[in-house]
Amino acid sequence: GFLHISGSLSYAAQEPWLFEGSVRQNILFGSPYNETRYRLVVRACALRTDFEQLPHGDQTLVGDRGVVLSGGQRARINMARAVYREADIYLLDDPLSAVDTHVSKHLFEQCISGFLKSKTVILVTHQLQFLASADHIVLLSDGKVKTQGSYQALKSSDTDFSKMIFDNKEEEEEESTKEGTFKRTVSQTETTKYEVVEEVEEMRTKGTVSSQVFRSYMTAGGHWASMVFLLFMFCLTQFIGSAGDYWLNYWVNLEEYVYHREPNATTLMPDYPFYLSQTWCIIVFTLLIGATIMVSLVRSFLFFYMCMRSSMWLHNTMFASITRATMRFFHTNPSGRILNRFTKDMGSVDELLPSSLLDVLQIGLVVIGIVGVLILVNAWLLIPTFIVACIFYFLRHFYLKTSRGVKRLEGVTRSPVVTHLNASLQGLTTIRAFSAEAVLEKEFDNHQDLHSSAFYIFIATARAFGYWLDIVCFLYIAMVTFSFLIIDSAWLGGSVGLAITQTVGLIGMFQWGMKQSAEVENFMTSVERILEYTKVDKEPPLESPQDKKPPPDWPTEGEVEFNHVIMSYDPSLPPVLKDVTFVIQPREKVGVVGRTGAGKSSLTAALFRFNSIKGKIIIDGFDVTNFGLHDLRSKLSVIPQEPVLFSGNVRKNLDPFDEYSDHKIWSALEEVELKEVIEDLPQGLNSKIVEGGANLSVGQRQLMCLARAIVRNNKILVLDEATANVDLQTDALIQKTIRRKFAECTVLTIAHRLNTVMDSDKILVMSNGCVVEYDHPHILLGNKHGYLYQMVQQLGRIAAESLHNIAALNYNQSSVLGRPKSS
Repeated sequence: GFLHISGSLSYAAQEPWLFEGSVRQNILFGSPYNETRYRLVVRACALRTDFEQLPHGDQTLVGDRGVVLSGGQRARINMARAVYREADIYLLDDPLSAVDTHVSKHLFEQCISGFLKSKTVILVTHQLQFLASADHIVLLSDGKVKTQGSYQALKSSDTDFSKMIFDNKEEEEEESTKEGTFKRTVSQTETTKYEVVEEVEEMRTKGTVSSQVFRSYMTAGGHWASMVFLLFMFCLTQFIGSAGDYWLNYWVNLEEYVYHREPNATTLMPDYPFYLSQTWCIIVFTLLIGATIMVSLVRSFLFFYMCMRSSMWLHNTMFASITRATMRFFHTNPSGRILNRFTKDMGSVDELLPSSLLDVLQIGLVVIGIVGVLILVNAWLLIPTFIVACIFYFLRHFYLKTSRGVKRLEGVTRSPVVTHLNASLQGLTTIRAFSAEAVLEKEFDNHQDLHSSAFYIFIATARAFGYWLDIVCFLYIAMVTFSFLIIDSAWLGGSVGLAITQTVGLIGMFQWGMKQSAEVENFMTSVERILEYTKVDKEPPLESPQDKKPPPDWPTEGEVEFNHVIMSYDPSLPPVLKDVTFVIQPREKVGVVGRTGAGKSSLTAALFRFNSIKGKIIIDGFDVTNFGLHDLRSKLSVIPQEPVLFSGNVRKNLDPFDEYSDHKIWSALEEVELKEVIEDLPQGLNSKIVEGGANLSVGQRQLMCLARAIVRNNKILVLDEATANVDLQTDALIQKTIRRKFAECTVLTIAHRLNTVMDSDKILVMSNGCVVEYDHPHILLGNKHGYLYQMVQQLGRIAAESLHNIAALNYNQSSVLGRPKSS
C-alpha cells in the first residue's frame, strides 16, 4: 500500500528510551537549545517539579537506560523529547500509561491539547476518558481498522466502541474540576533514590599491579604443589636445552681439535680433556634434542592447562559474584562497563596473557641458560652482560610507569563505547524516527576517539620502548664480537661461534622478554579489573541454615506483617521506608497507593529483600530476614510494571526449572486467554521468545507474566503497577483472572489507577516513605481530610462518585461475607 505524509514527524515510543547523558541532553537530542521553548515543554510535560528535586536539576545524569529515574519520569522525558522537536505531526505511542491519573490529565490538557493544539497529533491510548477531545478516532483490532469517525458518531453507532464507551461512561463524562488541595510533588524519598543510584565513576587503580593479583591468578590455576612442579618442568626444559648447546660447542671443538688435524701432526689424546667418537657425539646430541622436545611438550601442556583453569576460575567467580550482587551495583554500573569486563578483559586473560606469560617464563630461563653457557666459554662476557641487563631493567621500569596507567585508562575509556553502542541499538526506532543518526554517530565518535587516543598512546609507548631496546642490543652484539678480536686470538672456532650465536640469541631473547614482561604487567590490569568484580557487595545467602529453614508447605495462610521496617538504598543516605508497620490478614486483597516516590515500590523491594532492612517482615509467623533468599523469593510471585521475558521458548519463560506438566502450563495460558495465540505459533510451547519478548505486544507480555504466576500458584502475589501499560480489556482480564485464580491468596497491588484497587479489602496509602492511612477504602473515603479522599476528589466529581460507589458496594459485600473491614 501507500503512505503519504505531508510535513515533518516527531515520535515518542511506547517504551521510553533514554541514553546515558543528562536529562537536558535527552530532551534536546541534538536540537538547538531554545530556552523559551524548553521551559514551555518542561512545564507542559509536568517535569518542572522533578527538576527542582533532582540533585543537579536537568543536568542530572540519567544513567544507563535512565536507571536513576522512575518509570513515569522516563515516560515524560521521552514525551518531552518528541514535543520539543519542531514538527508538523506528532506521533505519541501510549505516553499516558506509565503515569498516574492526575499526571496523565495534566499531560493531555497542558501538552497534547494545549502546547500542541496547532499541530497534528496522533495519540495511541487506551484511556477512553480523553477520546471526547479527539477530532477523529480510529479503533484498531488485530492489526486492522475496525471503525473510525468522530466521537459522537462512534458513540451513537452500534459498534464495539459504543460498548466500550458505555462500560466506561464515568471516565468519558469526567468533568474538569479545580485541582484539590494536594498538589503533585516529588517526595524526599524520590530524591533520595536519585542520590543513591547516581552513577559512580569507574574505579581505576594506580601504581604497580600488586603481587596479590599475580598470586590470585597463579593459585586459581591449581594447588601450590602444581606450581612447583610446573616451575621444575620449566627449569628442566632449559637445563636440557642449554646442555644441548654446550654439547654442540664441545662437538665442534672436538672436530676442529681432533678429527681435522693434519695427518703428520702429533696427536695426543690426553691434550683434549674428554674424548668421544663421532658416533657417540651424534647419539648424545640426538638424545638431548629429543628430551628437549618431549619435556617442552609436557611443560607447555601443563602451563596452558593451568592458565585455562585460571581463566575459567576468574570468569566463573566474576559471573557468580555479579549474579549475587546487590541491586545497587546494577543501578550504579552501566551495562557497558559490566560487558567490558566479560569481553575485552576476559579476552585478554584468555588469549593474550597466557602466551605473554609463557614467553616471560621461558625467556627468563633461556637468558639464565645462555649467560651460564657464555660464562663457561668466556667469563669476561659477564661484565657487558650485567651492564646491558641493568640498562634493560631501567628502560623497562621507565616504560611501565607510563604503560600501566595508559593500559588502565584504555580499559576505562572502552566501557562508554560499549554502553553507547548498546543504548543506540535499544533506541534504534527513536533514533531513526528523529533522523538523529548523525547525533549518535558524533557521540559514538567522541567515545571512540577518547578510547583510540588512549590505545594509540599505549601502542606508541610500546614502539618507543622497542626502539631503545634495539639500540642497546646492537651495541651489545658489537662489544661481544670485538672482544674476541681485541682481547685474545687463541680461541677455538666452536667457542667463538657459540659465543656470538648465543649473544645474538640472548639479545633477541632479552629484547622480546623485556617487551613481554611489560605486556604481562599490562595484561595483569585485566586480571586486576576482573578481581574487582569478584569482590562486589553481595546479597545475603540464598539458602537458609538447616536450623532456620521454613516448613516445606510454608506459607499456608499468607499473613504478612511489616513490623517497624526501615529500608534505605544505601546506609549513608536517608531511608526510603520509615518505620513502616502494618498487617495483611490471610487472603486479603490490599491496594497500595501514593504519589510518585511515596515508597510504594520500595515495599516490594523490602518484601523480596532486594535491599537490607531494619525491623521485621513476618509471613505466617516466620521472620523472613532469617531465611535464605531462595527460600523466600521462591514462595512469592510478582507481576512487575514492566513485563520481563527472557530469550528462549515459551515453556522456559513460564517454567524455567521444568517443575510443572504441560497440562498445567496450557491451563495457565488458557486462563489468561493466550492459549490460542501460543497454539498458532509454529512450535507451540517450544516457540522462540526473542530477548525482552519483542515478538509479543506489551499486553501479551504482561499476560505471560500473569500466566507464570498462575503456574507457580504461590500464596502471596505482588502486582507492581502491573496494568499501567495495558489497554482496558487486558486490564479487566488481568483483574478478573486474579480475583478468580488468587481468591485464596494474599494479593498486594501497587497501582496508579485508583479504580483498580477501590474494591480491595484494604488500601494502604503511602507518603514520603511512611504509612499514612490503612483501612477499607470505604472507611478511608469517609474522612474528608484524609489522603485517599483528596486523591479521589482530584479525579473529578463523576469519577469520584463512581469510586465511592465501588468502595461502598465492596464494603457492604464484605459485611455480608463476614470479612474483616477494619484494621
